[in-house]
Amino acid sequence: MAFTEFRPLDENSLIEYIKATPSLFSKIGDSHDGLKIKEVGDGNLNFVYIVVSPAGSFVIKQALPYIRCIGESWPMTKERAYFEAIALKEHGVLCPRHVPEVYHFDRTMSLIGMRYLEPPHIILRKGLIAGVEYPLLAEHMSVYMARTLFYTSLLFRSTTEHKRAVAEFCGNVELCRLTEQVVFSDPYKVSEYNHWTSPYLDRDAEAVREDNVLKLEVAELKSKFCERAQALIHGDLHTGSVMVTHDSTQVIDPEFAFYGPMGFDIGAFIGNLILAFFAQDGHAGQGNDRKIYKDWLLKTIEDTWNLFHQKFTTLWDENKNGSGEAYLPSIYNNPELQKIVQEKYMKELFHDTLGFGAAKMIRRIVGVAHVEDFESIKDARVRADCERRALELAKTLLKKRREFVSISGVISAMKQVQ
Repeated sequence: MAFTEFRPLDENSLIEYIKATPSLFSKIGDSHDGLKIKEVGDGNLNFVYIVVSPAGSFVIKQALPYIRCIGESWPMTKERAYFEAIALKEHGVLCPRHVPEVYHFDRTMSLIGMRYLEPPHIILRKGLIAGVEYPLLAEHMSVYMARTLFYTSLLFRSTTEHKRAVAEFCGNVELCRLTEQVVFSDPYKVSEYNHWTSPYLDRDAEAVREDNVLKLEVAELKSKFCERAQALIHGDLHTGSVMVTHDSTQVIDPEFAFYGPMGFDIGAFIGNLILAFFAQDGHAGQGNDRKIYKDWLLKTIEDTWNLFHQKFTTLWDENKNGSGEAYLPSIYNNPELQKIVQEKYMKELFHDTLGFGAAKMIRRIVGVAHVEDFESIKDARVRADCERRALELAKTLLKKRREFVSISGVISAMKQVQ
């Protein structure tokens, strides 16, 4: 069976595809005896198959020409698979401990074959809902973000290298436009795709649409998202894009990758941890009020930023006389000036992180695609109470982000709202 033009695969045709692809067939011992295939895609966009045999395993991910959770009425380019594959490979070189290896990529079929993250790996979001603590999460994610963001920025690269890389990822424009729509536009207007926990949040959703200050701040963030090619960002770094065990953290699904503002990645991750925090009251049960777990989440949020800051600035210090052309050593040639430059850069990055994180939180409450953290709370009134607190904090962070001088101030604001 030839696979010379695109077609969606099912479990039967996938077997034929694997047999015709040496880089995949060899992973299962060149035999399909005892082969088991299971479709597990629970996201919004793609088909995902787990392929397991007695000799080995891998995951197949195939992009469809539309948004899976909505259907063919919302077309979406299959080329996103190409950008996901090259982002996985590049980030995998920079941070191999936290990015699954790519075994195979087929641009015609919009298909990626990669390492299967076997149990007990689970999606981080599901672990947070279940109240599981991951003691290495902040350490691992701060390493991943520091290395992938620093090494793809002008702090490390020449402008020639950087522009070449930026040009490559400009092709991922449809996924960027989707983000522009669902994060920076739809929540602030009447849109057919918006929904929320009605009737409890009707007034809250209306208040978002009527908040002029909020709209002005969101416009500034959208401008940065569209115009600032700061580093190769994952582009969708929420807690559903991370798989974990107690000692392993793996970042997956970078199909939204492009050269954009670093704070969008850091904010997406921290913002989703904040959503998890506010959802905990909805998951509390008899004998477990989730208070201890909420304290762990607060510490993880604080540690994530502080560890990222420490690791990122360490990389900067180690490479300050290297090939990076953001701050040429011949100009920024004394410790006092270097300190001023670094402090200014990190302050702006912190405020970007808060702004983008807040925008991601708002869209998950009154926009098109919500999060399981809240959606799995069965009592609508309880769910709405949790969402309202998260929404209020997000609005504060977005509008007053420049007033925060440290992550501890964000933690204090969270405690005041809960």
